[in-house]
Amino acid sequence: MAKTILIIDDSISLRQVVKMALSGAGYDVIEAGNGQEALKLLDGRKIHLIVSDVNMPVMDGISFVKEAKLLPNYKFTPVIMLTTEAGDEMKKQGQAAGAKAWVVKPFQPPALLTAVSKLILP
Repeated sequence: MAKTILIIDDSISLRQVVKMALSGAGYDVIEAGNGQEALKLLDGRKIHLIVSDVNMPVMDGISFVKEAKLLPNYKFTPVIMLTTEAGDEMKKQGQAAGAKAWVVKPFQPPALLTAVSKLILP
C-alpha cells in the first residue's frame, strides 16, 4: 500500500510540482491550500508525512504544525517545511513547532524526495 503525504501550499502550481515528484516516486498525495484546510484533513486517516509551506493565508505553516502536533494521531507525523524562508530565526520557530526538515524554494525534486525518504513514517 502506498504511503500518504499531505502537501500544504497556497500555490496551486507549486502543489502540482510537488505532487508530480511524490506521485512519480509512488506516494499517494492529498492537498490543502492553507493550514486550516489541512487540519480538516487530519481526521484520523494515516498520513505518513506532511510537506508544508510557511507563508500562507488563513493559517500559516508554523501555526499549522503546532496545531497538528497537539492531535494524538499526528503527534509523531514528520513535517518538512518547503518555503522561501531561509532565515535562521524562522527555521528555529519551525523546529520548535515540530518540523523535522527545512527545504528552501526553489527546490530540486530529488532533494525533496531524499528528505521524504529519510523522514517518512514506516
